[in-house]
Amino acid sequence: MKTTQLYVACFVLMAGLWSCSDGGDETPKPEESPSTLVADESFGTWRSGDLRGFIGFSGLDISSEAMTHDVNLFKVRYTTMYQNQEIEASTLVILPANEEGENEAFSVFSFQHGTIASDAEAPTNQAINSQTNIFLSSLASTGQVVVVPDLIGFGASADYVHPYYVEELTATATIDAIYAARELATANDLALDGELYLGGYSQGGYSTMATHKHIEEKGVSFFELKASFPSSGGYDVKAFQEYFFGLETYHQPFYMAFVAYGYAEAYGWSDALPKLFNEPYASKIPQLFDGSQSGGLINKELNDTLSVFLTADILANIDNYPDFKDALVANSLTDWTPTIPMYMYHGDADITVPFENSQLTYDQLIANGASKEVVTFTAFEGATHGTGVSPYIEAFIEVLLKLETQ
Repeated sequence: MKTTQLYVACFVLMAGLWSCSDGGDETPKPEESPSTLVADESFGTWRSGDLRGFIGFSGLDISSEAMTHDVNLFKVRYTTMYQNQEIEASTLVILPANEEGENEAFSVFSFQHGTIASDAEAPTNQAINSQTNIFLSSLASTGQVVVVPDLIGFGASADYVHPYYVEELTATATIDAIYAARELATANDLALDGELYLGGYSQGGYSTMATHKHIEEKGVSFFELKASFPSSGGYDVKAFQEYFFGLETYHQPFYMAFVAYGYAEAYGWSDALPKLFNEPYASKIPQLFDGSQSGGLINKELNDTLSVFLTADILANIDNYPDFKDALVANSLTDWTPTIPMYMYHGDADITVPFENSQLTYDQLIANGASKEVVTFTAFEGATHGTGVSPYIEAFIEVLLKLETQ
Protein backbone atom coordinates (compact mmCIF):
# COMPACT_ATOMS: atom_id res chain seq x y z
CA MET A 1 0.00 0.00 0.00
CA LYS A 2 1.70 3.18 -1.14
CA THR A 3 1.58 6.39 0.85
CA THR A 4 0.00 8.26 -2.05
CA GLN A 5 -2.69 5.58 -2.29
CA LEU A 6 -3.39 5.99 1.39
CA TYR A 7 -3.78 9.72 0.87
CA VAL A 8 -6.29 9.37 -1.95
CA ALA A 9 -8.41 6.92 -0.02
CA CYS A 10 -8.15 8.44 3.43
CA PHE A 11 -8.35 12.13 2.82
CA VAL A 12 -9.64 13.05 -0.63
CA LEU A 13 -12.82 11.40 0.52
CA MET A 14 -12.83 13.49 3.56
CA ALA A 15 -7.35 12.97 2.35
CA GLY A 16 1.04 16.46 27.85
CA LEU A 17 -1.00 19.62 27.33
CA TRP A 18 -4.20 20.37 29.22
CA SER A 19 -6.83 23.05 28.78
CA CYS A 20 -5.81 26.27 30.45
CA SER A 21 -7.51 27.47 33.62
CA ASP A 22 -6.92 30.16 36.19
CA GLY A 23 -6.72 27.58 38.96
CA GLY A 24 -10.16 28.49 40.35
CA ASP A 25 -13.27 26.39 40.69
CA GLU A 26 -14.42 24.80 37.47
CA THR A 27 -18.01 24.07 36.52
CA PRO A 28 -18.49 20.28 36.61
CA LYS A 29 -19.18 18.59 33.31
CA PRO A 30 -22.72 17.15 33.12
CA GLU A 31 -22.57 13.36 33.33
CA GLU A 32 -25.40 13.06 30.82
CA SER A 33 -25.18 14.10 27.20
CA PRO A 34 -28.05 14.57 24.75
CA SER A 35 -29.55 11.40 23.29
CA THR A 36 -29.02 11.58 19.53
CA LEU A 37 -28.63 7.91 18.58
CA VAL A 38 -31.38 6.61 16.28
CA ALA A 39 -30.04 3.30 14.99
CA ASP A 40 -26.81 1.44 14.44
CA GLU A 41 -25.70 -1.31 12.09
CA SER A 42 -22.61 -3.42 12.63
CA PHE A 43 -20.75 -4.13 9.42
CA GLY A 44 -17.54 -5.83 10.38
CA THR A 45 -14.45 -6.33 12.51
CA TRP A 46 -10.72 -5.92 12.10
CA ARG A 47 -8.12 -7.84 14.08
CA SER A 48 -5.31 -5.78 15.57
CA GLY A 49 -2.62 -7.99 14.00
CA ASP A 50 -4.03 -7.43 10.54
CA LEU A 51 -4.15 -3.68 11.12
CA ARG A 52 -0.52 -3.62 12.27
CA GLY A 53 0.39 -5.44 9.08
CA PHE A 54 -1.45 -2.97 6.87
CA ILE A 55 0.19 0.03 8.55
CA GLY A 56 3.57 -1.64 8.32
CA PHE A 57 3.19 -1.82 4.53
CA SER A 58 1.69 1.66 4.14
CA GLY A 59 4.96 3.56 4.01
CA LEU A 60 3.87 5.79 6.88
CA ASP A 61 6.34 6.42 9.67
CA ILE A 62 3.96 5.35 12.43
CA SER A 63 4.70 2.91 15.21
CA SER A 64 2.19 0.08 15.20
CA GLU A 65 3.04 -1.06 18.73
CA ALA A 66 0.06 0.80 20.22
CA MET A 67 -2.39 -1.00 17.91
CA THR A 68 -3.41 -3.68 20.40
CA HIS A 69 -7.22 -3.74 20.17
CA ASP A 70 -9.45 -5.54 17.73
CA VAL A 71 -12.10 -3.13 16.45
CA ASN A 72 -15.77 -3.24 15.43
CA LEU A 73 -17.21 -0.90 12.80
CA PHE A 74 -20.73 0.53 12.87
CA LYS A 75 -22.88 2.70 10.65
CA VAL A 76 -24.87 4.99 12.93
CA ARG A 77 -27.90 7.18 12.32
CA TYR A 78 -28.41 10.11 14.67
CA THR A 79 -30.39 13.31 15.02
CA THR A 80 -29.10 16.83 14.45
CA MET A 81 -30.58 20.21 13.53
CA TYR A 82 -30.77 21.80 10.08
CA GLN A 83 -32.79 24.93 9.27
CA ASN A 84 -34.61 24.79 12.61
CA GLN A 85 -35.77 21.21 12.19
CA GLU A 86 -34.52 17.91 13.52
CA ILE A 87 -33.18 15.63 10.80
CA GLU A 88 -31.35 12.31 10.67
CA ALA A 89 -27.67 12.28 9.77
CA SER A 90 -25.10 9.49 9.80
CA THR A 91 -21.62 8.73 11.02
CA LEU A 92 -19.10 5.93 11.00
CA VAL A 93 -18.14 4.79 14.50
CA ILE A 94 -15.29 2.39 15.21
CA LEU A 95 -15.20 0.82 18.67
CA PRO A 96 -12.08 -0.79 20.12
CA ALA A 97 -12.67 -4.09 21.89
CA ASN A 98 -11.65 -4.58 25.50
CA GLU A 99 -9.08 -7.27 26.08
CA GLU A 100 -10.51 -10.30 27.86
CA GLY A 101 -10.70 -9.66 31.60
CA GLU A 102 -9.98 -5.93 31.22
CA ASN A 103 -12.29 -2.96 31.56
CA GLU A 104 -10.39 -0.09 29.96
CA ALA A 105 -11.97 3.35 29.61
CA PHE A 106 -11.50 4.83 26.15
CA SER A 107 -11.17 8.37 24.82
CA VAL A 108 -12.96 9.59 21.68
CA PHE A 109 -11.30 10.88 18.52
CA SER A 110 -13.55 12.56 15.96
CA PHE A 111 -11.99 12.64 12.49
CA GLN A 112 -13.55 15.06 9.99
CA HIS A 113 -13.36 14.13 6.30
CA GLY A 114 -12.02 16.35 3.54
CA THR A 115 -14.07 17.73 0.67
CA ILE A 116 -16.35 15.22 -1.03
CA ALA A 117 -19.14 15.86 -3.52
CA SER A 118 -20.62 12.42 -4.22
CA ASP A 119 -22.56 10.40 -1.69
CA ALA A 120 -20.50 7.35 -2.63
CA GLU A 121 -17.51 9.02 -0.95
CA ALA A 122 -19.26 9.43 2.41
CA PRO A 123 -17.57 7.58 5.28
CA THR A 124 -20.59 5.35 5.95
CA ASN A 125 -20.67 4.32 2.28
CA GLN A 126 -17.11 3.02 2.25
CA ALA A 127 -16.48 -0.75 2.26
CA ILE A 128 -14.96 -2.24 5.39
CA ASN A 129 -11.80 -3.16 3.45
CA SER A 130 -11.35 0.30 1.94
CA GLN A 131 -8.00 1.82 2.75
CA THR A 132 -9.87 4.63 4.49
CA ASN A 133 -11.49 2.26 6.95
CA ILE A 134 -8.25 0.37 7.46
CA PHE A 135 -6.48 3.59 8.46
CA LEU A 136 -9.27 4.73 10.77
CA SER A 137 -9.56 1.26 12.27
CA SER A 138 -5.83 1.35 12.98
CA LEU A 139 -6.38 4.57 14.91
CA ALA A 140 -9.20 2.94 16.90
CA SER A 141 -6.95 -0.04 17.57
CA THR A 142 -4.72 2.21 19.70
CA GLY A 143 -7.58 2.41 22.21
CA GLN A 144 -9.90 5.17 21.01
CA VAL A 145 -13.49 5.33 19.87
CA VAL A 146 -13.19 6.85 16.39
CA VAL A 147 -16.08 8.92 15.02
CA VAL A 148 -16.19 9.94 11.34
CA PRO A 149 -19.29 12.05 10.59
CA ASP A 150 -20.71 12.06 7.07
CA LEU A 151 -21.99 15.59 7.87
CA ILE A 152 -25.28 16.95 6.58
CA GLY A 153 -25.78 16.27 2.88
CA PHE A 154 -24.31 12.79 2.77
CA GLY A 155 -25.30 9.33 3.95
CA ALA A 156 -28.60 9.39 5.85
CA SER A 157 -29.07 13.11 5.08
CA ALA A 158 -28.23 12.92 1.36
CA ASP A 159 -31.50 14.62 0.43
CA TYR A 160 -30.11 17.90 1.80
CA VAL A 161 -27.47 20.12 0.22
CA HIS A 162 -24.23 19.93 2.18
CA PRO A 163 -23.63 23.24 4.07
CA TYR A 164 -20.04 23.44 2.86
CA TYR A 165 -17.91 25.70 5.09
CA VAL A 166 -20.89 26.74 7.24
CA GLU A 167 -19.44 26.92 10.74
CA GLU A 168 -22.44 26.28 13.00
CA LEU A 169 -23.97 23.41 11.00
CA THR A 170 -20.59 21.75 10.67
CA ALA A 171 -19.88 21.92 14.40
CA THR A 172 -23.30 20.82 15.63
CA ALA A 173 -23.51 17.87 13.23
CA THR A 174 -20.08 16.75 14.45
CA ILE A 175 -20.90 17.11 18.15
CA ASP A 176 -24.22 15.29 17.75
CA ALA A 177 -22.34 12.43 16.07
CA ILE A 178 -19.97 12.29 19.06
CA TYR A 179 -22.95 12.08 21.43
CA ALA A 180 -24.38 9.20 19.40
CA ALA A 181 -21.02 7.42 19.56
CA ARG A 182 -21.11 7.68 23.34
CA GLU A 183 -24.52 6.01 23.42
CA LEU A 184 -23.27 3.27 21.10
CA ALA A 185 -20.22 2.67 23.28
CA THR A 186 -22.40 2.39 26.38
CA ALA A 187 -24.73 -0.06 24.64
CA ASN A 188 -21.67 -2.19 23.83
CA ASP A 189 -20.43 -2.13 27.44
CA LEU A 190 -17.50 0.17 26.70
CA ALA A 191 -16.55 2.82 29.25
CA LEU A 192 -15.39 6.26 28.12
CA ASP A 193 -12.97 8.41 30.09
CA GLY A 194 -14.51 11.65 28.80
CA GLU A 195 -11.44 12.81 26.87
CA LEU A 196 -12.14 14.15 23.38
CA TYR A 197 -9.75 14.82 20.50
CA LEU A 198 -10.47 16.25 17.04
CA GLY A 199 -8.61 16.03 13.73
CA GLY A 200 -9.05 16.42 9.99
CA TYR A 201 -7.41 17.54 6.75
CA SER A 202 -8.51 20.13 4.15
CA GLN A 203 -12.24 20.71 4.71
CA GLY A 204 -11.73 18.34 7.63
CA GLY A 205 -9.28 20.86 9.06
CA TYR A 206 -11.93 23.58 8.84
CA SER A 207 -14.53 21.26 10.39
CA THR A 208 -12.12 20.42 13.21
CA MET A 209 -11.42 24.05 14.05
CA ALA A 210 -15.11 24.97 13.78
CA THR A 211 -15.99 22.20 16.24
CA HIS A 212 -13.16 23.17 18.59
CA LYS A 213 -14.35 26.79 18.55
CA HIS A 214 -17.96 25.76 19.19
CA ILE A 215 -16.94 23.63 22.18
CA GLU A 216 -14.88 26.42 23.74
CA GLU A 217 -17.64 29.00 23.25
CA LYS A 218 -20.76 26.93 23.96
CA GLY A 219 -19.53 23.87 25.84
CA VAL A 220 -20.12 20.16 25.38
CA SER A 221 -21.80 17.70 27.74
CA PHE A 222 -19.80 14.90 29.41
CA PHE A 223 -16.66 15.32 27.30
CA GLU A 224 -13.56 17.40 27.93
CA LEU A 225 -11.81 18.52 24.77
CA LYS A 226 -8.11 17.86 25.28
CA ALA A 227 -6.64 18.88 21.91
CA SER A 228 -7.40 19.31 18.22
CA PHE A 229 -5.27 18.77 15.10
CA PRO A 230 -6.60 20.81 12.15
CA SER A 231 -4.60 20.73 8.93
CA SER A 232 -4.72 22.58 5.63
CA GLY A 233 -8.22 24.04 5.95
CA GLY A 234 -9.47 27.33 4.54
CA TYR A 235 -10.24 28.71 8.00
CA ASP A 236 -10.50 32.35 6.94
CA VAL A 237 -13.26 31.92 4.37
CA LYS A 238 -13.28 35.60 3.39
CA ALA A 239 -9.55 35.53 2.75
CA PHE A 240 -10.03 32.30 0.78
CA GLN A 241 -12.56 34.10 -1.46
CA GLU A 242 -10.14 36.99 -1.95
CA TYR A 243 -7.42 34.49 -2.89
CA PHE A 244 -9.70 32.95 -5.52
CA PHE A 245 -10.68 36.31 -6.95
CA GLY A 246 -7.06 37.34 -7.27
CA LEU A 247 -6.36 34.50 -9.71
CA GLU A 248 -6.97 34.26 -13.44
CA THR A 249 -7.57 30.53 -13.26
CA TYR A 250 -8.21 28.08 -10.41
CA HIS A 251 -7.88 24.34 -10.88
CA GLN A 252 -10.72 23.41 -8.49
CA PRO A 253 -13.67 25.59 -9.56
CA PHE A 254 -16.11 23.21 -7.89
CA TYR A 255 -14.90 24.51 -4.50
CA MET A 256 -16.31 27.94 -5.31
CA ALA A 257 -19.54 26.49 -6.63
CA PHE A 258 -19.88 24.26 -3.55
CA VAL A 259 -19.48 27.15 -1.10
CA ALA A 260 -21.96 29.28 -3.02
CA TYR A 261 -24.57 26.54 -3.38
CA GLY A 262 -24.15 25.40 0.22
CA TYR A 263 -24.60 28.94 1.51
CA ALA A 264 -27.56 29.61 -0.80
CA GLU A 265 -29.40 26.56 0.53
CA ALA A 266 -28.41 27.00 4.18
CA TYR A 267 -29.41 30.67 4.25
CA GLY A 268 -32.36 30.52 1.86
CA TRP A 269 -30.92 32.71 -0.91
CA SER A 270 -33.14 31.82 -3.85
CA ASP A 271 -31.49 34.15 -6.37
CA ALA A 272 -27.83 33.77 -5.39
CA LEU A 273 -26.43 31.57 -8.14
CA PRO A 274 -27.31 33.86 -11.11
CA LYS A 275 -25.69 36.78 -9.29
CA LEU A 276 -22.50 34.82 -8.76
CA PHE A 277 -22.06 32.67 -11.86
CA ASN A 278 -22.39 33.16 -15.58
CA GLU A 279 -24.55 30.83 -17.64
CA PRO A 280 -24.64 27.97 -18.33
CA TYR A 281 -22.92 27.37 -14.98
CA ALA A 282 -25.49 29.03 -12.69
CA SER A 283 -28.21 26.72 -13.99
CA LYS A 284 -25.99 23.64 -13.94
CA ILE A 285 -24.76 23.84 -10.36
CA PRO A 286 -27.82 22.40 -8.55
CA GLN A 287 -27.81 19.39 -10.88
CA LEU A 288 -24.07 18.87 -10.52
CA PHE A 289 -24.28 18.76 -6.72
CA ASP A 290 -27.02 16.12 -6.53
CA GLY A 291 -24.67 13.65 -4.87
CA SER A 292 -24.02 11.52 -7.94
CA GLN A 293 -20.77 13.10 -9.14
CA SER A 294 -17.31 13.53 -7.66
CA GLY A 295 -15.54 16.87 -7.52
CA GLY A 296 -13.35 15.87 -10.44
CA LEU A 297 -16.36 15.21 -12.66
CA ILE A 298 -18.00 18.44 -11.57
CA ASN A 299 -14.85 20.39 -12.46
CA LYS A 300 -15.18 19.14 -16.05
CA GLU A 301 -18.62 20.76 -16.28
CA LEU A 302 -17.44 24.12 -14.93
CA ASN A 303 -14.75 26.55 -16.05
CA ASP A 304 -11.41 27.25 -14.37
CA THR A 305 -11.10 30.77 -15.87
CA LEU A 306 -12.66 33.04 -13.27
CA SER A 307 -13.75 35.76 -15.71
CA VAL A 308 -15.71 33.12 -17.64
CA PHE A 309 -17.07 31.30 -14.60
CA LEU A 310 -18.02 34.24 -12.36
CA THR A 311 -20.06 37.32 -13.27
CA ALA A 312 -18.07 40.49 -13.87
CA ASP A 313 -19.99 42.38 -11.21
CA ILE A 314 -19.37 39.84 -8.46
CA LEU A 315 -15.66 39.69 -9.35
CA ALA A 316 -15.36 43.46 -9.08
CA ASN A 317 -17.89 44.24 -6.37
CA ILE A 318 -18.53 41.25 -4.11
CA ASP A 319 -18.23 43.44 -1.01
CA ASN A 320 -21.22 45.42 -2.28
CA TYR A 321 -23.34 42.29 -1.79
CA PRO A 322 -23.81 42.25 2.00
CA ASP A 323 -25.38 38.77 2.19
CA PHE A 324 -22.39 37.18 0.49
CA LYS A 325 -19.77 39.25 2.23
CA ASP A 326 -21.28 38.88 5.71
CA ALA A 327 -21.67 35.12 5.35
CA LEU A 328 -18.03 34.71 4.35
CA VAL A 329 -16.91 36.79 7.33
CA ALA A 330 -19.30 35.08 9.75
CA ASN A 331 -18.02 31.63 8.81
CA SER A 332 -14.35 32.61 9.07
CA LEU A 333 -12.70 31.10 12.14
CA THR A 334 -10.60 34.12 13.12
CA ASP A 335 -12.77 35.81 15.77
CA TRP A 336 -11.98 33.70 18.84
CA THR A 337 -9.19 32.92 21.28
CA PRO A 338 -8.42 29.23 21.84
CA THR A 339 -7.50 28.15 25.38
CA ILE A 340 -7.39 24.39 24.71
CA PRO A 341 -4.37 23.02 22.79
CA MET A 342 -4.69 23.23 19.04
CA TYR A 343 -1.98 21.87 16.75
CA MET A 344 -2.22 23.44 13.28
CA TYR A 345 -0.41 22.00 10.24
CA HIS A 346 -0.07 22.97 6.57
CA GLY A 347 2.25 22.33 3.62
CA ASP A 348 4.00 25.55 2.66
CA ALA A 349 3.77 24.79 -1.09
CA ASP A 350 0.00 24.29 -1.03
CA ILE A 351 -1.84 26.41 -3.62
CA THR A 352 -5.11 24.44 -3.55
CA VAL A 353 -5.92 25.59 -0.04
CA PRO A 354 -3.22 28.24 0.25
CA PHE A 355 -0.68 27.95 3.05
CA GLU A 356 -1.06 31.67 3.65
CA ASN A 357 -4.63 31.12 4.83
CA SER A 358 -3.41 29.03 7.76
CA GLN A 359 -0.63 31.51 8.49
CA LEU A 360 -3.11 34.42 8.54
CA THR A 361 -5.45 32.48 10.80
CA TYR A 362 -2.70 31.49 13.20
CA ASP A 363 -1.37 35.07 13.36
CA GLN A 364 -4.88 36.39 14.06
CA LEU A 365 -5.52 33.86 16.84
CA ILE A 366 -2.25 34.89 18.50
CA ALA A 367 -3.17 38.56 18.08
CA ASN A 368 -6.51 37.77 19.74
CA GLY A 369 -4.59 36.66 22.82
CA ALA A 370 -4.04 32.93 22.30
CA SER A 371 -0.83 31.58 23.81
CA LYS A 372 1.82 30.23 21.44
CA GLU A 373 2.09 27.28 23.81
CA VAL A 374 -1.60 26.52 23.34
CA VAL A 375 -1.85 27.13 19.58
CA THR A 376 1.07 25.82 17.54
CA PHE A 377 1.59 25.91 13.79
CA THR A 378 3.80 23.45 11.93
CA ALA A 379 4.70 24.05 8.27
CA PHE A 380 5.66 21.05 6.14
CA GLU A 381 8.43 22.34 3.92
CA GLY A 382 7.77 21.86 0.20
CA ALA A 383 4.50 19.98 0.76
CA THR A 384 1.51 20.57 -1.52
CA HIS A 385 -2.13 19.84 -0.75
CA GLY A 386 -1.53 16.26 -1.81
CA THR A 387 1.94 15.60 -0.43
CA GLY A 388 1.16 17.30 2.88
CA VAL A 389 -1.15 14.49 3.94
CA SER A 390 1.41 11.88 4.96
CA PRO A 391 3.48 14.19 7.19
CA TYR A 392 0.23 15.36 8.79
CA ILE A 393 -0.83 11.81 9.64
CA GLU A 394 2.57 11.01 11.08
CA ALA A 395 2.77 14.26 13.06
CA PHE A 396 -0.66 14.27 14.66
CA ILE A 397 -0.61 10.58 15.58
CA GLU A 398 2.75 10.99 17.32
CA VAL A 399 1.41 13.89 19.42
CA LEU A 400 -1.93 12.19 20.05
CA LEU A 401 -0.38 9.01 21.40
CA LYS A 402 1.87 11.03 23.70
CA LEU A 403 -1.11 12.95 25.08
CA GLU A 404 -3.01 9.71 25.56
CA THR A 405 -0.29 8.26 27.77
CA GLN A 406 -0.09 11.25 30.11
